Amino acid sequence: MNFFRGVMGGQAAGPQPSGAETIQKLCDRVASSTLLEDRRDAVRALKSLSKKYRMEVGTQAMDHLINILQTDRSDSEILGYALDTLYNVICNDEEEEQDENAQKQADDLGAHFTDKFIQDPEHVTLLLTLLEEFDFHVRWPAVKLLTALLKNQGPQVQGIILVSPMGVSRLMDLLADSREVIRNDGLLLLQQLTKGNAAIQKIVAFENAFERLLDIITEEGSSDGGIVVEDCLLLLLNLLKNNSSNQNFFKEGSYIQRMKPWFEVGDDNSGWSAQKVTNLHLMLQLVRVMVSPVNSPGATASCQKSMYLCGLLQQLCTILMATGVPADILTETINTVSEVIRGSQVNQDYFASVNAPSNPPRPAIVVLLMSMVNERQPFVLRCAVLYCFQCFLYKNQKGQGEIVATLLPSTIDANSISAGQLLCGGLFSADSLSNWCAAVALAHALQDNLTQKEQLLRVQLATSMGNPPVSLLQQCTNILSQGSKVQTRVGLLMLLCTWISNCPIAVTHFLHNQENVPFLTAQISENLGEDERLVQGLCALLLGICIYYNDNSLENYTKEKLKQLIEKRIGKENFVEKLSFVAKHELYSRAAQKPQPVFPSPEQMLFDHEFTKLVKELEGVITKAVHKSSEEEKKEEEVKKTLEQHDNIVTQYKELIREQDAQIQELKEKVVSMSSQNEQLQATVTQQLSQIQQHKDQYNILKLKLGKDNQSNSQGDGSQVNGLQTEELTQLREEVEELHKQHALLQTQLGDKDALIDTLKSEAAQKAECSAGASDNTDLLKELEALRSQVQLQSSEINLLKTERQDLLKRAETGLSDTVSTGDSSSDPAKMADLENRLAAQTAETEKLKDETKSLSESRADLEQQLASATSTVAILQTENAKLQTEVQESKKEQDDLLMLLADQDQKIHSLKQKLKSLGQTVEDEDDLDARDQTDDDEEEEDDDNED
Repeated sequence: MNFFRGVMGGQAAGPQPSGAETIQKLCDRVASSTLLEDRRDAVRALKSLSKKYRMEVGTQAMDHLINILQTDRSDSEILGYALDTLYNVICNDEEEEQDENAQKQADDLGAHFTDKFIQDPEHVTLLLTLLEEFDFHVRWPAVKLLTALLKNQGPQVQGIILVSPMGVSRLMDLLADSREVIRNDGLLLLQQLTKGNAAIQKIVAFENAFERLLDIITEEGSSDGGIVVEDCLLLLLNLLKNNSSNQNFFKEGSYIQRMKPWFEVGDDNSGWSAQKVTNLHLMLQLVRVMVSPVNSPGATASCQKSMYLCGLLQQLCTILMATGVPADILTETINTVSEVIRGSQVNQDYFASVNAPSNPPRPAIVVLLMSMVNERQPFVLRCAVLYCFQCFLYKNQKGQGEIVATLLPSTIDANSISAGQLLCGGLFSADSLSNWCAAVALAHALQDNLTQKEQLLRVQLATSMGNPPVSLLQQCTNILSQGSKVQTRVGLLMLLCTWISNCPIAVTHFLHNQENVPFLTAQISENLGEDERLVQGLCALLLGICIYYNDNSLENYTKEKLKQLIEKRIGKENFVEKLSFVAKHELYSRAAQKPQPVFPSPEQMLFDHEFTKLVKELEGVITKAVHKSSEEEKKEEEVKKTLEQHDNIVTQYKELIREQDAQIQELKEKVVSMSSQNEQLQATVTQQLSQIQQHKDQYNILKLKLGKDNQSNSQGDGSQVNGLQTEELTQLREEVEELHKQHALLQTQLGDKDALIDTLKSEAAQKAECSAGASDNTDLLKELEALRSQVQLQSSEINLLKTERQDLLKRAETGLSDTVSTGDSSSDPAKMADLENRLAAQTAETEKLKDETKSLSESRADLEQQLASATSTVAILQTENAKLQTEVQESKKEQDDLLMLLADQDQKIHSLKQKLKSLGQTVEDEDDLDARDQTDDDEEEEDDDNED
């Protein structure tokens, strides 16, 4: 109360406000306060009151809290308080101390507030947007609130999330959250989301859920992991169970292979925690979901194949034969192996080859059967072994033959225990459950297998010392007549019905015993108690099978006599009524639902799934057979004979028509084949003619190019005279002759080309030497350049000398003029003489320099002329060299083309010769032609000599 006073600001004295009043004031404060801090304090107070005053807070504050979620998005703290308050109002806490009525009221209250919250779908969409907030105090309460909504009103909330844009994707992002609390609660949320909604299951699967969940399982330690692994496995079960699309996606994604490491248990199986047992149990259930008999046969077979190829079946069989495995895990493993091998020949063969780690090694089937017929073993384990044996024999005629063979006298081994010996031991033991299980197991060895039904008639049993052996069939009827327990008699009757159905020989053996029919009629006609009605119905079924599959080989028990016996001793209506007791039994419908034998207690273990199919198949036909009179049967027999004759005639005509159809089809195929061959030959002939014409044109071009004489032209013209003949042989011969001529001409041309190439090669070598001379000219050019530089240097020196000379002349003239003008008689004549001498020396030196300059200029001109000549020579040589190289390349290419043409001509000549040979014509080889030409030349030379 002090808290309330602190919230409301009141004083301690006076009457205290009630909880509803306090909540009302807090709601007003949330609605009217303008300060965020005030609203936050009020929401915090509502949160603290929400568990105790759940009804009041939910009724008065829900709208205000939703408004807070919409308006105060910027403050994560107030959002967290509001979400926590809504969660406390909506969530139904399962407290152990609550009684049943209180818990029911809490559930009703949670459903009521959930309905109120989801009246507006936008509220759920608002929660989905809040999930995008990374803040822990917002995201985690939002996850818990959505989980509570789904628990209370799953289908409605699922529908809202399904139509919300990116709704499922936002929830899937929770699995990637690094905070384990949010990730783990996200798993719980997805579990609720995927319950019973196939559309959401598909969306979650295609959001990469399988990959993420398997990664989490691996990270958490697989079967050794904790509760998180269990949550992941439960979510996987939700996604895969009864969802064929997801199952196919799981298989196509190669996720079955990732299940194999789950079952790798160590040698030390002593420490099995309760969590590990739970995890492994769920893992086995996941495997069973993928290969369940209720799935489509194609999908189941594909998963079974994958489990065998990846080694998952082998791993399960290892657990099956391991020691120290808990009983419930062993039982579930047996059931899982059963469905993995059911109807799969490869898996069944592998299971037959598995041996238990014993000394000496025993087949796993034998070890399991020992558990089945052992009354000290748990009931569920014995049921699991029976189911495993049934699945091993399901559509497995090879396995059925192997089991029956262990009962035959020629194959019994006294030193080892076989499956047949265990079944016989269980069939005649004192334990009624063992009797029933052994009888049903043996019946599955005969299911839809006429050969094994006849083989089992050979089995003889030694009953006691000094007495002759009796057949297994007779021993079964003897135990029936001794009046054993109901469960034992039901098992034996199911075995006998399965054995003699659709097997006239077995019916004859059964009727041959004079005591069997009176026993059956006595059992059917008596008015026994409720428990015996099922036995009476099965006896009626057995007697009806004796009528329906009777071949009338025994005179005393023909169909007609047995029906008369029923009519006199039992009555037809009474017989049919007793027959109907089987299908009307309450346990019959339960057994007909699924193949696995699941019973609450051993006493209720009465019907087998496959036997219910047999009853459904035979009940109607037996009723009709009993009601038919002898005249009707005679008429039916006559009609049958007539129909058989008619069928025989029809069959004969069908066979004749089939043969004629086969012949017609064969002839059609021959016509088509010959037409295609004809078309191919025509196309080949046309192609060869066009190729021959092309070769002629190429030959003429080569002739013109190489400038052949008129004689070659006349030969070419003669070779072109090759018109298309009407008869194929003549045409082929002419083509061969023409190709011979072309071959010879091409050989001649090839020789000419070789000679031309040799000539060109020699010229190229010479021009290569010229090119070497051109390199010498390059050196000469360098020398010329050096001379040019010397000439330029000398020219500069000459110009300098000329300048000095002019200066001296000017100075001399200046001195003379000064002397004349002053008239100084006292001038020294020696000075004048000196000037004149110097002038003469300069003049002589100048003339000398002029001569040198002239000679240098002439030598420079000669050198420049030589340089120009060498440069032009080099250019001409380079041009000729490039031209020769081009000609060499063209000659090589033409030579290669000629070689290819020659090869093609040889191939065509060979193929044409083969065709001529196949047409029966004599064809001479080139060696023969050469030999004949040589002989003709010799003869011509001899004739010339004679003429001489």
